[in-house]
Amino acid sequence: KESKQEDQMPRAKPQKRKSKTKIATIESTIHLHRKLYRVTFKYRAPKAIKAIREHAFRTMRTKDVRIDAKLNKFIWARGTRQVVSRVRVRMERKLSEEEDAQNKLYTLVTWVPTTDFKGLSTKHIHEEEE
Repeated sequence: KESKQEDQMPRAKPQKRKSKTKIATIESTIHLHRKLYRVTFKYRAPKAIKAIREHAFRTMRTKDVRIDAKLNKFIWARGTRQVVSRVRVRMERKLSEEEDAQNKLYTLVTWVPTTDFKGLSTKHIHEEEE
């Protein structure tokens, strides 16, 4: 009798995602209302910061995500309960200046002031444009 394992093809090992080494800048909108739905009032602002951090990690693929003070103040400006529903952010992947840093790259997330979110999409910003 043949076992089931012999019939199956050997599985390929899942490939690990490499962290991207290219320095890049991306500007996008984060829909916080969707991430904060059914979250207790006491934890809404801290959860929003964590959601921004997670979005930056998924987009830029760096474990070290740093949130700018202006973005932090914007999230907390209306208190812990009434967090804004959307926020426009610019995520910059940069090289770490520290010699003994565990991660060579980090992501700096900054706030982009905007009055209207209609028609805005994710933009890849090149260094020559700035």
